[in-house]
Amino acid sequence: MPIDWKNYPIKNIYDELIGNSAELRPAAAELGNCLSSMNDAELKERKDAAELAIQVMGITFTVYSEGSTIDRAWPFDIIPRIIPKSEWDRTEAGLKQRVTALNLFIDDLYHEQRIIKAGRFPAELLAKSKNFRPQCVGIKPPFNVWAHICGSDLVRDRDGTLYVLEDNLRVPSGVSYMLENRSVMKRVLPELFEYQNIQPVDDYPSKLFDMLAAISPRPLDYPQVVVLTPGIYNSAYFEHAYLAQNMGAELVEAPDLVVGDNDCVYMRDIQGLKRVDVIYRRVDDWFLDPEVFNPDSLLGVPGLMRAWRKGRVGLANAPGAGVADDKVVYSYVPDIIKYYLNEDPIIPNVETYRCLDDKQRGYVLANLDKLVVKPANESGGYGMLVGPHASKRERDKFVELIQQDPRNYIAQPTLTLSTVPTLCDDQVEPRHVDLRPFILQSDTTYVTTGGLTRVALKKGSLVVNSSQGGGSKDTWIIDLEDK
Repeated sequence: MPIDWKNYPIKNIYDELIGNSAELRPAAAELGNCLSSMNDAELKERKDAAELAIQVMGITFTVYSEGSTIDRAWPFDIIPRIIPKSEWDRTEAGLKQRVTALNLFIDDLYHEQRIIKAGRFPAELLAKSKNFRPQCVGIKPPFNVWAHICGSDLVRDRDGTLYVLEDNLRVPSGVSYMLENRSVMKRVLPELFEYQNIQPVDDYPSKLFDMLAAISPRPLDYPQVVVLTPGIYNSAYFEHAYLAQNMGAELVEAPDLVVGDNDCVYMRDIQGLKRVDVIYRRVDDWFLDPEVFNPDSLLGVPGLMRAWRKGRVGLANAPGAGVADDKVVYSYVPDIIKYYLNEDPIIPNVETYRCLDDKQRGYVLANLDKLVVKPANESGGYGMLVGPHASKRERDKFVELIQQDPRNYIAQPTLTLSTVPTLCDDQVEPRHVDLRPFILQSDTTYVTTGGLTRVALKKGSLVVNSSQGGGSKDTWIIDLEDK
């Protein structure tokens, strides 16, 4: 039976494609009319085409389960999320503002710490940070930029307001899936790309290479750039290989690199040693250089920090950038923007309670059944409590955890995340989504046009992480004023 948007079930929810009166939003009109013109067989044919493309293209992700690794086909839904360009322009400006302020903040923490001396950020918070690296104090990376690649997660509440949920500044992943989602969609619904002005995303690898080249210590047109991966058992290995291939860069592991007596980094190849200018590292700080961090690490390169400190190699993201990738620090970002840029945030934060604060912790402990509690430095949906869906036993456990280490927890109200129509079996149903755009910064700042839309495939679920059973959608930024 063809899709009838008038029977699409939305109530007290902001849907990205359908308005409250069951009408298609203007930017979604072409897509909605196209889908509703198809019968069940045609729709299934498009869905099957997407699944075949994912299989042929080898798009996988890895789930860590009980000590083993499982490769799975990338979960994908063929109905894209759509955002009008007029709205996206403001979002892009907000993301640039945010990353600029965060880089000023990180650089300040490793130098003068003016924001602490001004009483705008608590010294206690920094003293108990798990990602502040004293080994980075005094280092001056090019352009004073530490977080070169950032993935900020955005969510929209029921009133349509877009919020920043968190900032991923260590080794953010997912951009390869954003690019592959677009490739799949061009095979599934090619006719819609012909008649609509859907903004492209396929320039990301070249933008990434340009950003990396800008931090090269040698002014070459094509510096030697490598992607440093922990190896094939890492959950994001597909992405590491994908980005290296699409940038024309080498994909390397720690044994492929060596730091010479001149403190330059070299890559071993069949012709000998070749100097490396920039490393896009996908290895966590703690494992990056066994001479400085974890001495047992086999994933890092001895002497790498020495080479970086002396300006002989560029590192992205810079070690120590994760100090701002902390959910308690996140709660201060509006103040950080105001302090360094003297501007109001363009995109607001979700209201956040800091358990480190006695009064706010009291509120959190008294309202656990209404809040989402998150540890400061976890990702992928691990270690959190979704209060309204948790048992009393689970909430009691979090009371103990918060009281034992209040610095490690924040809490936020449960938002009613926006939905996007999603093909579930043989019908279309609303499913909650978030959005992860990617921001690049060196001498210039670039934001992807859209990003990776993650979708909670389970009905009613708010958990969108692929590691927790979520899927993904393509994201279309459509320019309605330039048809």
